[in-house]
This record gives sequence, structure tokens and C-alpha cells, in this order.
Amino acid sequence: MLTEFKIAIGPEQARLLEEAGEELGQWLLYRDALEGHDYLTGYFESGTDAGDQLESLNKALGETFSLENARRTPLEERDWREAYKDHFHPWRFKGLHWVPVWERERYRIPEGEEVIWLDPGMAFGTGNHETTRLCVERMIAFVREAGRRRRDPAGLSALDVGSGSGILALSAAKLGFGKVAGFDNDAEAVAISIRNAAENALAPRIGFFVAGLPDGLAGQKADLVLANIQSDVLCRHADALINAVAPGGALVLSGILALEIDRVRDCFARVAPTRRSETRTLGEWADLVIYAE
Repeated sequence: MLTEFKIAIGPEQARLLEEAGEELGQWLLYRDALEGHDYLTGYFESGTDAGDQLESLNKALGETFSLENARRTPLEERDWREAYKDHFHPWRFKGLHWVPVWERERYRIPEGEEVIWLDPGMAFGTGNHETTRLCVERMIAFVREAGRRRRDPAGLSALDVGSGSGILALSAAKLGFGKVAGFDNDAEAVAISIRNAAENALAPRIGFFVAGLPDGLAGQKADLVLANIQSDVLCRHADALINAVAPGGALVLSGILALEIDRVRDCFARVAPTRRSETRTLGEWADLVIYAE
């Protein structure tokens, strides 16, 4: 019988796993904001299979993950690729709703409010994680500030760096940004983003493409650049990220542990020492916004 194995992990282990790429094998990194924990999760026919895969992962990463305390949930005949749906729940902020596509028939949208239907598949990005919420809330604040300055959102551009499921790019398009693009180094994630854009009739308005950093930023200039990526990657590409922001725009950085925010802020201050910045925390995570001159 197919079984789900879930191993609770700490923030530093989560960061290591985010960088592991193909070395994860059949294991996945799940971030459950509702429980407030990160998990190493896998779906296997037996404990032996899970143990063998875990041993390979430990050798590749120099870690000591163990099945000893893993939660084991039999999945019966359920396809393991559908198990991610347990971790995605509807949420809303300021009149915009993010809802799983499989709840379309029963979820009710209040009059005058908007919805984004999402199927994240195995790509990261449902909105249920604090890092995504920090980005979305900053985006909405940016649009509202533009409105106060009598700037039409249709004249604004947004770039989603490391787009995952496409949630940030889709949100930008729904909020009225006239030009939206997003890229990820994972071709499957980009395919998921494109499907989600089509699900919301936003496909013609968003340009998703496969690229890594800094290639994806080459030649790009956007009013709002959003990068929800782990802090070491952000710091490594600070110059490219700063240079991708158009005059008068903003760079929103997330995926930063609260205990790391000072280091990240110092890193970007060295690149752009005169630019105004601000930060805030949500749970154990933090964001950093840097405003272009």
C-alpha cells in the first residue's frame, strides 16, 4: 500500500533541501503554514523503499534524516501526486481570494471581490506559506500607493523571480499590472504557472519562461520585482536584482528567516547604500522591500 512519510525538519534543514534539486529524488519539501512546520515528505510502497531513498539523500547532502519519527499515513488507492491538495486551503486578503481549483463548485466569492483559482501541483506556492503572503500583501500595498499617486496600474510592470506555481505573477495580473512576467529554473513549475494562468483567463497577459538567476533578470526592468527565494540566493544575486527595478519602483524580497534579516539587509545595503528599505515579520519569516530612486 502506498504510504506518505512525513519527517518534521528545522528551518536550516529546509533551506538545505530547497537547494537540493534533483538530489531529493522522490522526497519533497512541504511547508505547512497552518501547522507552522516544514516537512520532508515522500510517497513510497514500503518503509524499505523510503529508507533506501533517504539514505541516498543523506549521502548527497551530508545529513542524518531518519524515518524513526516519521508520520506514516496509508494512502490506499489514492494517487500520491494528488496528496499535495491536503496542504492547500483557500485564503483571502483585501478582497482578493486564492482558492484551489477543486473547490470551484462550492467556494463562494463575495460580490465585488476577485478570485484566483490555483492548482500548484508539485510546484511551491499556494499562498498558505508566510513568505508568499508577505509578497502578496506588499504587492497590494504597492498598487494602492500607485493609485494614491494617480498612477494607472495598467501602466505598471511586475516580474516574479522564481515563480513556482505562478501565484505572484497571477496576483499582479489580477491587480491590474499591465505587463507581467515570471520565470523559474524548473520547467515543470513554469508549465504549472502557464496552466494556472489559463485557468484564470490570464495567459495572454503573463509571459512565463524557463531561466535561472541571473539569466532571467538580464535586460529586465520592472516597477515591482518580487523574489521569494532563500536568503543566500538573494544575496548572491543582489546586484542583478537591484538593477532589475525601474526608477520609482520597488524590490520585494522574501523567503528570509527572521533571524537572517539583518544579514540580508546589510548585503543589499552594500549594493544600494542610499536606497530606502523596510522590513516586517510574519511568524518566523521576514521580508525586505527596497525602493528605487
